[in-house]
Amino acid sequence: MAKSSVNSSPASVDTLTPRGRKTRDALLDAARRVFETVGFLDARVELIAQEAGVSYGTFYRYFESKDDVFGELSNRLFEDMHRREPAAAGLSPAERLIASNRSYYQAYRRNAPLMAIIEQVATFNEEFRLLRHEHRRQLIDRTARAIARWQSEGLVPTGLDPELAARAMSAMVDHTLYLWLIQGEDADEEALLATLDQMCVGALHLDRAP
Repeated sequence: MAKSSVNSSPASVDTLTPRGRKTRDALLDAARRVFETVGFLDARVELIAQEAGVSYGTFYRYFESKDDVFGELSNRLFEDMHRREPAAAGLSPAERLIASNRSYYQAYRRNAPLMAIIEQVATFNEEFRLLRHEHRRQLIDRTARAIARWQSEGLVPTGLDPELAARAMSAMVDHTLYLWLIQGEDADEEALLATLDQMCVGALHLDRAP
């Protein structure tokens, strides 16, 4: 990422005072609002600093560039997307899959405005394309491991390739949520999400599991 001539070495987060951390968090919050309002290409460091109520130079005490702050926001978004609450005891595999899906749906909704910007930037910025790919890879790997485990338990047909199945399910879910939450495609929320749940469970034959 390109560095600013104002300050090429932003302070490490670990070395910040409580006040410094507060300022840095304020810049992150402001940057998210700016990106979601004007988009990545029209966002400028000046706008972020103004939104945060700090000087232009203050921005560079904490971040190297617009790309730098956008990268941190993207990582925070993906951490939120990956976060899962422990499953309740006694759930069937189908119920656990649905619970995991619903957690992902909710995270996608929370982050849809910024996710729209990330999807856009990933089409022309190689660094963010790789970041988006890594996010997708983590989701696929986790789903593939679950499918393989259910196969070993005799719940999912062994003829199904775990990774390919995970990739197909992920693509179906992500594209459906993208069209609905980002592109504004009209849909009844509960019917749409219930259909996604049913298709994921049915594809793995978990609806037939004892």
